[in-house]
Amino acid sequence: MAPLIATDRRANLIGSLWMVAAMAGFAIEDALLKASHSTLPIGQIMLFFGLGGTCVFGGLALARKQPLFTSDVVSRPMCIRAVFEVFGRLFYVLAITLTPLSSATVILQATPIVVVAGAALVFGEQVGRRRWVAILIGLAGVVVIIQPGAESFSALSILAVLGMLGFAGRDLASRAAPANLGTAVLGFYGFLSIILAGVIYSVWEGAPLVLPDAPTALILSGAVLAGVLGYSSLMKAMRTGEVSAVTPFRYTRLLFGIGLGVFMFAEKLSGATLLGCGLIVLSGLFILWRGQQKAA
Repeated sequence: MAPLIATDRRANLIGSLWMVAAMAGFAIEDALLKASHSTLPIGQIMLFFGLGGTCVFGGLALARKQPLFTSDVVSRPMCIRAVFEVFGRLFYVLAITLTPLSSATVILQATPIVVVAGAALVFGEQVGRRRWVAILIGLAGVVVIIQPGAESFSALSILAVLGMLGFAGRDLASRAAPANLGTAVLGFYGFLSIILAGVIYSVWEGAPLVLPDAPTALILSGAVLAGVLGYSSLMKAMRTGEVSAVTPFRYTRLLFGIGLGVFMFAEKLSGATLLGCGLIVLSGLFILWRGQQKAA
């Protein structure tokens, strides 16, 4: 019995390290996309970033002999997923380029909380009174961060909330997506949705086409690489260790996102941001713990 326990612990350790690597990749992706805004319009950032990721994941899918175009791709859950992906990507990229990276990263961490609430409302999953209280506390953390009604309130802070809601809807739709679609195929269509979001915003923005200069092209290439590595590491994490063991390490994205915001963009953390961050993380961890207690 002891060797089995050791093996499980090792798998959980490796899975946790993959999760930390994934969160680091996503945080670096966010920071590089924000940095590219100094020379490129927002719509074109999404367009070029989406093109890069689509090519990478398309190539991976073809290398693994996973068909990119099947009837499952246009199934109802996948169409709903695409709509939420476009919505989430559009508003989250707007958030990280127009608002502090640190606050946008913190607000994004409320996504799992909203997913649990959505699973109860949409799929009829059982969520007890204590988890509903935790959900409300986590959402209160978001309200503390954006501070509606305060003098420091900025309407732009709503962008991160809208992006978070879009990602939560995407994750819920992913639960109903056909199971035979590989991760490379899902990544391909995820980045394809970023292209669509970029086209939509570029038309609305009306900015003339700007070809990225060499430094900006290098930054965008780094963002694509970080995003692909983050996505691949996330899949590795979820398939290596137990979900209950690796999922809490999603919150390491806070450390990376806040750190990059402070050191790359000289952002300052307010007391409200730190308080809201604490409420979101504690409620998320409690929801995860209660879910495991119910399953045991």
